[in-house]
Amino acid sequence: MEPNLAARALAAATEITASALSDVDPGTVLGTVVRHSAELADADLGLVMVRSDDGSVTVESAYGADHRDLLGVVLPAESAAGRVAAGGETVVTDDVTSDPRTSRFVPDVLHSYGPFAAASFGQGGRLLGALTVYREKGAEPFAPETIEVLTAFAGQAGVVLALAEGANARHRLTLYEERERIARELHDVIVQRLYAAGMQLDRVRRRMRWRFAQADGARLGEAIDQLDATIEEIRGTVRELRTTEIEPREPVAKETDLAESARGEVRIAGELLGYPPTLELSGELADIPAERADHVRAALREALSNVVRHSGASEVRVTLHRDDAGVRLRVRDNGCGVPRDVAKRGLRHLAERAEGAGGTFSVNSSPSMGTLVAFDLPLRS
Repeated sequence: MEPNLAARALAAATEITASALSDVDPGTVLGTVVRHSAELADADLGLVMVRSDDGSVTVESAYGADHRDLLGVVLPAESAAGRVAAGGETVVTDDVTSDPRTSRFVPDVLHSYGPFAAASFGQGGRLLGALTVYREKGAEPFAPETIEVLTAFAGQAGVVLALAEGANARHRLTLYEERERIARELHDVIVQRLYAAGMQLDRVRRRMRWRFAQADGARLGEAIDQLDATIEEIRGTVRELRTTEIEPREPVAKETDLAESARGEVRIAGELLGYPPTLELSGELADIPAERADHVRAALREALSNVVRHSGASEVRVTLHRDDAGVRLRVRDNGCGVPRDVAKRGLRHLAERAEGAGGTFSVNSSPSMGTLVAFDLPLRS
């Protein structure tokens, strides 16, 4: 093998390996592969064709004259590129348009080319497709040493790209799981603590003696509003963390024990009310999809928050039931109802949650009958 050609092939393989193992877009790496292939073979055109499940191959990257016209071109499994992509031997011909092995499958855009070679892109169980090179009609055919280098280069480049794809997929999965952990920690721990602190401050504000309450009560009210705003911002961050696409290879379905979550919310409300609300649970609540459970938990938290802040109730009953239709939440109190001058932002958010998730939300409230909050959610969107 020509020493200079071998050195160029080694330098090209090194560059491709570095690109494939970095965060460079896979399309850019394929472009680097096909460019080096054409340059190593001293070809006028180079193509990388990726194999589909049916055995056909599609041009994913091209380098040379009219290369943009070739992107997306599909060749059948019976073509030379298709056979090579399936693990066949390297195919070489002096004229791609007249050789019986290749002529039937040459698209019109390639009829100006003569010398042709196709090598497997990848090796063994990691075949991705075929790498093909072309020279203009009348040009010198590809020499055996050139084909040897091209075949080795195509095999190595394909394997590097396949391994890098696997490494990147594992990295994406790890990132996905870490983001899910952070979201869960924010939602289940930080928000709960802020919520409890806000409730405690609100209880202090309402119990302050009037002669001291005007200035300090206003400050406490501002602090409570800031806590509410912070909670809403954290919830927004949690939603963004959980909905931003990271494309894990095998995302793991997350489930939540909604019964345990409900007990935690009711326990906090009981501490603030000075008596424990009644909690009734029925149905299987231990395997609720995390996103569905978050909606129900938000509805329960908002309903109990309104009871603590505004109702003056002496009795609160929470019922949570799951059946084949989904999850049904009811929060009923015997208080004075939701005052007209109270901001309804939290209730509006719950109505939006229910609508967006395919569920229903309603509030029935009056000074004589108290308040009933109903939140129904199917387990599938």
